[in-house]
This record gives sequence, structure tokens and C-alpha cells, in this order.
Amino acid sequence: MAEEIDPAFKFQPLDRYSTWQRLQIRVMGLGLYLLTKIVGITMKFEVHGREWESDLETSSKKPIYSFWHDRIISSTYFFRDQGIIVLSSHSFDSEYTARCIQRFGFGIVKGSSSRGAVSGLVGLIRKMKSGFAAAFTVDGPRGPRYEVKSGPVLLAKKTGNPLVPFVIECHRFWKLKSWDRLQIPKPFTRAAVFYGPPIFVDAKVDDDELEAKRIELQNVLLDLVKQGETWRESAA
Repeated sequence: MAEEIDPAFKFQPLDRYSTWQRLQIRVMGLGLYLLTKIVGITMKFEVHGREWESDLETSSKKPIYSFWHDRIISSTYFFRDQGIIVLSSHSFDSEYTARCIQRFGFGIVKGSSSRGAVSGLVGLIRKMKSGFAAAFTVDGPRGPRYEVKSGPVLLAKKTGNPLVPFVIECHRFWKLKSWDRLQIPKPFTRAAVFYGPPIFVDAKVDDDELEAKRIELQNVLLDLVKQGETWRESAA
């Protein structure tokens, strides 16, 4: 008997949308997937700071990958087919982006950092306790840019799993004029993945300590951005 696929890895029903909207979601989801895959296949990645991985595997902990929203395209391709669970909002745009990343082997839990935050966090907690890793665009879905939200830190507190901050720096990319200044990697570019050390959040921390962990995560990610920029300048 074939192993049943977890619902998080299945496309969500589109009953609440019109026929035209359903067509848009399906076409745009497939189109984004193909474009990301075509660019990703041509990219060459190098990895820095991954020494933590063996210790995490030994402890049976699962990472909560934490990264900035502007690096979502390169991150989606690099972490493909690892069964990672991510949070997706209830907006129209999120429907086709969700279908895109599900084609890369990610699972989806519905929620957001604003509306639906509680249900989304509860869903992620359940998935992590079932043995899945998770990933968070920590300043998404609407910003402010490079400002960590509390969601990933709360998830670490509730599950005992560590935050694993990382930044992917592309040598060549286009930058959109969106709130996050989204980076679109150029074909055949080199890219470097910079990890920070895992950040654990004790289950008994109070609000002040939780805020301190949020700031710690933000500072580590900002430092990783600087490391990436230094690498890109030296690789020019």
C-alpha cells in the first residue's frame, strides 16, 4: 500500500474563487514554478557555516529555517524536495505562490503573521511535532523589510526546535521595487548560502526574554546579509 501523502503537500481547493480566478491561479502557479526551476538549474551554490547540521540530526531536533522575504526565490530552489513546511496566507496571490512551492516539495499551512496568525502557528506546531522541518520568511508577508516578526520565535518556544538563520546571496540578480525589494537571480549566477548558529528558545521564557530572542535572530540575519555582501563584492 502506497504511503499516504500529507494534506500539507496537496493543492488547496479553489472553490471560493471564480472560474477566471481559478484559471489564473493554476497558470501562474505553474508559470512561476517553471521560471524558478529554469533559473535554479543554472545556478551554482556554495555553502558556509553548516557545521551545526550533524549535531541537530543527532539530537532529533528539526530546524526552523529563518530568512528574509527578498531571498525567497533562491531559497525555494535551494531547499527543494526536503519536505519543509511553510506558512502561506489566505490572499489570492498566495494561492499561486503556494502551488509553485508545493511543486518544489514544500508543504503548506494556511495562516499569516497578521490575519490567521494563531491558526497558522498552531498548524506549524502540529507539523513540527509530527517530524517536519519548517521555514519562515521572518519579515513577511508585508514587512516592514528586515524586521523579524514574533512568529518564528514563538514556534521555537512551543516546539523546542531551533531557529536556523540563513541568507542566500546571489552574485548577479535583478531587484524589484516591491516592499521587500525582491531579488530575482540571473541565470547562471553563483550564489553563496550563509548559515548562522542555531538559536534555541526555552519553553519557560517570559515576554522580555522572547523579545530578546527576536532581536538576536534579527541581528544574526542582518550580520549574514553583510557577510553575503562582502562575498559578492570579493567575487566580482
